[in-house]
Amino acid sequence: MTAIHARSRPARTGSAPSHIWDATPLTKVVLALALVVSAFPIYYMFIMATRTNDDASEVPPPLLPGGRLGENIERLLNTEDAHFLLGLTNSAIISITVTVSVVLISTLAGFAFAKLRFKGGKILLGLILLTMMVPLQQMGVVPLYQLMVDLGWTGQIKAVILPFLVNGFGVFMMTQYAQQAVPDELVEAARVDGASTMRIYANVILPALRPGMAVLALLVFMQTWNEFMWPLIVLTPDNPVVQTSIAALNQAHGTDYVMLFTGTAASVLPLFIVFVAFGRQIVGGLMEGAVKA
Repeated sequence: MTAIHARSRPARTGSAPSHIWDATPLTKVVLALALVVSAFPIYYMFIMATRTNDDASEVPPPLLPGGRLGENIERLLNTEDAHFLLGLTNSAIISITVTVSVVLISTLAGFAFAKLRFKGGKILLGLILLTMMVPLQQMGVVPLYQLMVDLGWTGQIKAVILPFLVNGFGVFMMTQYAQQAVPDELVEAARVDGASTMRIYANVILPALRPGMAVLALLVFMQTWNEFMWPLIVLTPDNPVVQTSIAALNQAHGTDYVMLFTGTAASVLPLFIVFVAFGRQIVGGLMEGAVKA
């Protein structure tokens, strides 16, 4: 009787009905429409970067690439007021430096808060959480600018790098990720084997945190690349970042829509490259975090 009952019971593995995971035709249509609506402005931006200003005023608008991309890029790079190539270079240096610093410090702090026991750890983590609740950049812009003046850093890209080298959200994210991804028993076993704290961090913690690190790196890179207010305040027009270069284009070529589309497309392209290069790790990290949650 028990054997018969056991044979009639569905297996646990793969027992969920397959139709639960099958998308209905309506779902596919809605997702396709959402994709078109979301991607069309970006697609149109790149299309207009290959066109002329006369094409920008056509009704209906052109939906196929033109042959003026090289000319438009040349005009963009030769615009003296914008210093666009310098803005791209500065943004790349700032974004890469800030991203590496935030990921490194966040993983170190996350490991310490999640797996090490020390006095005041919870209080320090609470203070970090408080920094996420207060808009420090907006509230502290005046004293921060005064600090940069006292240091003599105004007009230099290190004034944009320094305030963003540590990120409270990154520390909190890596703390939560380390608590879920790394069992305490694994850390204790490594310590019993004689591994030092830094050895545990390098050989045990970092491999487990790679998916979360990829997600954090993308978020920080995008946020730093798109930063506008603080660079506008602390940098000069002769030493811009890419976002302030686009603002200069808007002031110098307010009716030259193709120039604005070309500059915006050039500023978005590095983000596409980052996502394509690390997309698999980023999506894997998001999915792993969702499953663990």
